[in-house]
Amino acid sequence: MTTMTREATPVEQRGAWAAASLGCMGVVFGDIGTSPLYTLQVATKAASPGGAISPEAVVGIVSLIFWSLIIVISIKYAILIMRASNHGEGGILALLALVSPHRAKHNRRRAAMVVVGLVGATLLYGDGTITPAISVLSAIEGITLYAPQTAKFVVPLTLVILVVLFAVQRKGTSWIGRIFGPVMLVWFVVIGLLGIVGIAKAPAILAALSPIPAITYLWHAGPLALVVIGGAFLAVTGGEAFYADMGHFGPFPIRVAWFAVALPALTLNYFGQGGLLLTERGAIENSFYQLAPEWSHYGLVTLATVATVIASQSIISGAYSLTSQAIQLGFLPHMHVIHTAGKAIGQIYVPTVNWLLAFGTLTAVTAFGSSAKLAGAFGIAVSLLMAITTLMATFVALSWKTNPLIVYVVNGSLLALDLLFVASTSTKLLDGGWFPLAISFIIAFLMLTWRKGQEIMDAARLEVREKPSEFIARTNIDPPFQIPGTAVVLGRMLQGVPLALTRNVKLNHVLHERVLLVAVEMTENPRESDEDRVRVTPISERIARVELRFGFMEKADIPKGLGVAVARGQIVECKLRDVTYYTGHETIIPIGRYSGMARWRERIFALVHHNAQRPGAYFNIPSAQVMEIGVEFEI
Repeated sequence: MTTMTREATPVEQRGAWAAASLGCMGVVFGDIGTSPLYTLQVATKAASPGGAISPEAVVGIVSLIFWSLIIVISIKYAILIMRASNHGEGGILALLALVSPHRAKHNRRRAAMVVVGLVGATLLYGDGTITPAISVLSAIEGITLYAPQTAKFVVPLTLVILVVLFAVQRKGTSWIGRIFGPVMLVWFVVIGLLGIVGIAKAPAILAALSPIPAITYLWHAGPLALVVIGGAFLAVTGGEAFYADMGHFGPFPIRVAWFAVALPALTLNYFGQGGLLLTERGAIENSFYQLAPEWSHYGLVTLATVATVIASQSIISGAYSLTSQAIQLGFLPHMHVIHTAGKAIGQIYVPTVNWLLAFGTLTAVTAFGSSAKLAGAFGIAVSLLMAITTLMATFVALSWKTNPLIVYVVNGSLLALDLLFVASTSTKLLDGGWFPLAISFIIAFLMLTWRKGQEIMDAARLEVREKPSEFIARTNIDPPFQIPGTAVVLGRMLQGVPLALTRNVKLNHVLHERVLLVAVEMTENPRESDEDRVRVTPISERIARVELRFGFMEKADIPKGLGVAVARGQIVECKLRDVTYYTGHETIIPIGRYSGMARWRERIFALVHHNAQRPGAYFNIPSAQVMEIGVEFEI
């Protein structure tokens, strides 16, 4: 009997694209969509340290913002970067897998790219502490426009909202995820309509559609040019979400939503704020909210607050996803990762990351106190990430045999623009830009320490592991007592016999009828098919080596992987509910025995290793079936 699959009709395909485009508005465009709350205010204040701003400066800054959106977001991300697909997935770690795959030869270039990629990934954590703070603060500050006496409540109210936001993460976000897209669609419609009102007041602002006003203004701005560019850069923060969330929705729906809804709405609003500034110079204090009529003010504050919470939620969820990928790729230790909603995209919760982000965000709100001051800390991490993304995408394009001349001209031009943004945001380094950078570099240091420590540990394990032939010969000479059933012995590597098995045989003198030596490999692919999931290699009549392969976007579930092998007949006479899983409980003693890492870094590695999640829990093994064997390593 043949099973036929009905292909989707054009109407159904359009419906699926429309649903995906609506869904991505909140997840992908949450950050960049709320940038009008503060971007023009920051840029125009930077351009007018004396308080007054000229019409030429207003038109020039709006032109600069518009063309930044066109070049950085529309051309670089939406058209070019999103072509660097790793089996449909995007993001800095997916890009790292493309530019420096596991199968590549180890050399200085690969090592350098791994370091650069890791730094790029950790910059998202720095961004993740600032985005919720500046977004929610800028929304709440709107209440002071017509009620200045409420200014003292802005920070406390922001803190309350953020505490609630981080506290509800453990419940999962599927309940709010369903309204992400529709709410952001309403947001874009509202800010677009407000922009039309502002443009109608001063149609002369439409001159900013040309890049000439931006070039002319920057040419004559003198020392202020870099500062203004740094302010205008805030308009494109959030652009990295285009690539990071590409695997969730696909490139086509993201492009449709951007070019059909988000870009027009943002353009209208920035031009509307510019038009307002041409007619009312006092609007520089809060040009976004002054676009709206007074009767709608508190409704707009409420909508803006909801939109900024969505933007914050998106960056928090992105941090969870990044952490999960980094764990799978071996850049971070095993952590407790909770899947909160079955198959829902991005529905995971990492408690450690959640509360570290909460601490950083609440500290930022308390320390800086206003969105204007936070703007000094915002942007530098994102601009560095964008430059790193362009650099790595260049190597990917070259590896794909793209015409080198085209690659160097196009990517070189984009990299030059990125470096200009890096230079402009670097002017804020002492004003708070150090804050997200410090967070990023601390995490990057921990990642590199963990990865190097694991390399040293692998060498230590190989030194004391028996070869399979030696183990079999020893058990043949002095046979241990045979007990019924199957033992699954976990180990990091495919070489040798895991210490958990040899120690158990040596100390307890028992061996199961069947033994499976299981090693998990995290591949550079986002996901692995069931056909490639399991490799079984017999070692003897009763012992076999099993390699389970999982993609870096998947949960490494050992019972599920073994279930695939049993179902496919690769493993026989094995009842998974009755097997015993042996894992090693490793204690690390740093004594400087191995070269490659200073003693103080070894101590940090040992501390992190001690607090990592146990293998049994991380690999989803039922606790009642786990037996841990203690092992000490001197490194």
